[in-house]
Amino acid sequence: MKDIDLFSLITGNNANQLEKVEACNQYTKKFGLELSKEQALQLLNDRKDSLKEQARVEFGEGILPKLIYAFCDSPYIYEDNYVEVMGYLQDIFYLYKNEALDEVTDDELIEYMRDEFNGECQGSVEYLEDTSLEKFAREIRVGTRRFMGLYRNKEDEE
Repeated sequence: MKDIDLFSLITGNNANQLEKVEACNQYTKKFGLELSKEQALQLLNDRKDSLKEQARVEFGEGILPKLIYAFCDSPYIYEDNYVEVMGYLQDIFYLYKNEALDEVTDDELIEYMRDEFNGECQGSVEYLEDTSLEKFAREIRVGTRRFMGLYRNKEDEE
């Protein structure tokens, strides 16, 4: 009997995930970004490692396609750093889903990450992780509603 990798079974078929990630290339090409099959597989393998490290289970296509679509038009991402940045963003996404106690949706966290990355962080994933997302998660943990629903409320804009 063939050994079954339970983690692969839970996280979905790698071929299907690969197909979804490669399909992103149709959109990202207009921003000068394209993943090779090897790069896409590398990011999918990184996803498995991140999920294991953060003790998370994810069903379906995963967060990578959403991250790609959200960040591909960033002025701070270009062909030479694309794979590295996407891998880092994927890692910190899973970390901060845990740190924020799953109190925000995937889309809310991605939107916050994107706004901070393109804004205050000026393309620094290290600053995003260590400063912006740390503050974000800390405020969630202490019970603020500042980031609930839309991650910023009217008081923040005044």
